[in-house]
Amino acid sequence: MAPKILIVEDEQRLAELHRDYLQQAGYETQWLADGMAVVPWVRNKAPDLVLLDLMLPGKDGLEICKEIRSFSKVPIVMVTARVEEIDRLLGLELGADDYICKPFSPREVVARVKTVLRRSAPPMPQEDQLLSLDETRYQASIRGKSLDLTAVEFQLLSILALSSGRIFSRNQLMDRLYSDQRIVCDRTIDSHIKKLRKKIALAAPEMELIHSIYGVGYKYEKI
Repeated sequence: MAPKILIVEDEQRLAELHRDYLQQAGYETQWLADGMAVVPWVRNKAPDLVLLDLMLPGKDGLEICKEIRSFSKVPIVMVTARVEEIDRLLGLELGADDYICKPFSPREVVARVKTVLRRSAPPMPQEDQLLSLDETRYQASIRGKSLDLTAVEFQLLSILALSSGRIFSRNQLMDRLYSDQRIVCDRTIDSHIKKLRKKIALAAPEMELIHSIYGVGYKYEKI
């Protein structure tokens, strides 16, 4: 299931821009424009991340952030045109996970969302620690055996393994790997998957961890 992103933004054009880019990156989105509606929605719907504008009608983003933090640890990325340091510090002290100042590009928003979601993701259960991922050094190993991956192969494996069981289309994987929107043939993903499987087979020849779903895409699953 795709992560659910709640977009809280009173400017419709900007909200639609966020929505389009986040959906293209594989996320589900919901948009709210009224600050008074945010806290009840978060209580009832439990999104995976809140993209929260600071200046809103009804109730401002700082107050919303404070209220959400009283009952939820959902990641919050605050968006604002107010760049004063006191606002930035206050927003983070109230529990925001990241802070984006206007103007910004939609790609930056997607990149920040990905980073915060990855940082807040729960660790893989210990019984599934067949695979070890070290994001600080771009190193992966299976049962202690290094896979010797390229940076792109490591990112691809991380995307799949950290959402074990979820099926990703080629387009979704390309959007996540190449956030700069460079032109890449969708068969490039197939090539990376092929190389990744060969390296995994060297470390765990009896296991198939990356599975092809015909006509859809790929998933990571220990079977």
